[in-house]
Amino acid sequence: MIIALASFITSWMITFFAIPRIIRIAEIKHLFDVPDERKSHKTNVPTLGGLAIFAGMIFSLTFWSRQKEIVELQYILCSIIILFFIGMKDDLFNLVHYKKLCGQLLAAFILVHWGGIHITSFFGIFGIYDLNLATSYIFSIFTMVVITNAINLIDGIDCLAGSVGIISSLVFGVWFFRMDQMQYVILSASLMGSLLAFLYYNRTPAKIFMGDTGSLMVGIVLSILAIKFIEMNRVLAITDPDKIRGIPVVTIAILIIPLFDTLRVFSIRILQGRSPFHPDRNHIHHLLIDLELSHVKATLTLIGFNILMIGISYFMQGIRSEITLALILSFCMLGTYFLAYTRNKRNRFKIVNAVPSPAYKKTR
Repeated sequence: MIIALASFITSWMITFFAIPRIIRIAEIKHLFDVPDERKSHKTNVPTLGGLAIFAGMIFSLTFWSRQKEIVELQYILCSIIILFFIGMKDDLFNLVHYKKLCGQLLAAFILVHWGGIHITSFFGIFGIYDLNLATSYIFSIFTMVVITNAINLIDGIDCLAGSVGIISSLVFGVWFFRMDQMQYVILSASLMGSLLAFLYYNRTPAKIFMGDTGSLMVGIVLSILAIKFIEMNRVLAITDPDKIRGIPVVTIAILIIPLFDTLRVFSIRILQGRSPFHPDRNHIHHLLIDLELSHVKATLTLIGFNILMIGISYFMQGIRSEITLALILSFCMLGTYFLAYTRNKRNRFKIVNAVPSPAYKKTR
């Protein structure tokens, strides 16, 4: 417990005291995210918050971890560093999508091949159990890339990506603590401390954004925690009271906001004949903002829904995983349909009331 708290406090302090200096440098060098019609902020905001998150998390992780207790540490650090530089270059020079994807694939391959962090079973979902090595590699790399991009895509309003990262790392960290897996407790606590410090400056009106530098790092760390969460449950004895049944569904529920939002917007773009990477305002957080919720209220709404889905998945462990997954996805689809319908109805109402009637024109 002392080491977990120490790693949390260390990362929090470094990030908290680093951000004001980074903001000052960004102002001097004019390193801003300029608002446009698709974005939710109205003023120029620095985008280098990921630099402080990186500094706090990496220092705390390397300082408090013991190499002999976490043999994958060197590969975890390599993958984080790769995505740190990919994100930094994108924040400064707008990197093209395929180069970002290549960097993500490289980081994921290092983790899967050399780090040994990969999914080996579907736990009987859809009748699939153990995976052969090739399938395990491909699916694990795909999972890491999806989670990394999903966190990147939800970073559209103040505090949302950071809050999702905190909730996810907290849930993973508590379970790792119960399993006495201190190396991953330290990783979870280091990420959580950095993100909590970042949220102080990211709250509305935001003084800084995490940018791709931060969101890509947060995404790859959450993908590592998610896969280890799944695999460590697999090796637990059946009689162990701390074993979570239906573990893949619980993991999906923990990350449901970024995963479902990514699936939704990619499907909409493809059905409309556009590239899935073409930016738009169809994200769930955009629907909430268009309904005139503040950034804080929109974030709290999504986090509350996230916690509800985690609770449903945990307390429905005795039910078949396919049924629980279908229920969670149904809640998500009904919720987003309601938001989209309400937004479109409000927009039509505004258009009708904005156009003068023929009688009005005639009297003029």
